[in-house]
Parts: sequence; structure tokens; C-alpha cells
Amino acid sequence: MRLMGLDVGSKTVGIALSDELGWTAQGLKTLKIDEEKKQFGFEEIGQLINENQINTVVVGFPKNMNGTIGPRGEASQYYAEELERRFAVQTVLWDERLTTMAAERILLEADVSRKKRKKVIDKMAAALILQGYLDSKK
Repeated sequence: MRLMGLDVGSKTVGIALSDELGWTAQGLKTLKIDEEKKQFGFEEIGQLINENQINTVVVGFPKNMNGTIGPRGEASQYYAEELERRFAVQTVLWDERLTTMAAERILLEADVSRKKRKKVIDKMAAALILQGYLDSKK
């Protein structure tokens, strides 16, 4: 049973997959989207869901530090609802506060150049979101 993790932004979606046992998460790719033009990348995500037999998608849910839900949180809710409607998968909204900052810190500690960090930060954030969810299920 593989799971998918998503870090949904306004310009990119970081995508991660679990191993088949659901123990570990690996960053897969970063998908370019354009929220303003209503190009959300659902077709490509649907392909990945089908190819990898995904039945649960963990969507990062960016709450404000005081626990309220802002515009980015609402966008994640919409994304999760659309995934359920289009692909009949279960979605889980997972609190992702500070996940991108944690991914950035890990990459800085690994001495990854700014240019390379920009390319992998979203899929790494998706992997951290998914790993957090997987760890909570143990």
C-alpha cells in the first residue's frame, strides 16, 4: 500500500511517495503549476496515483502559527477535495507548519547550493509531510 504526499504551493507541487510497506517517504518530483491560470496539474498527479496504486494522499495543510486557516490552507483544502472527487482516493490534511523551513535547513546543512536547493525543496517538503504522517501511524 503506497501513499503519496503533496506540498501544494501556488507555483509548484512537491510530490513524494512511500515505499510499498508504508514505512518511508521519498521525494519524487516537483510539478510546475499555475494557480492563477487554474492549471493545477491534476492530470499528472492522477497518472501517478494510477501508476503507483495510491489509495491515500497526504496533503500538506499550512495553518497559521496561531492555528487558524489562511488562504494557503484553503487552497490545500480545495486541492484535497478535488483529488477525492477526481480520483476516488482518501485524502488526509496534514499540518505542515515549518516543513519547508525544515527542508531548507536540512539542505543547508548538507551544503547544497542555492540553485540545487530551489529545484528539490518542494519534493523534500512533500517527503517530510508524508514521513510525518507515516511516523504517526506506527
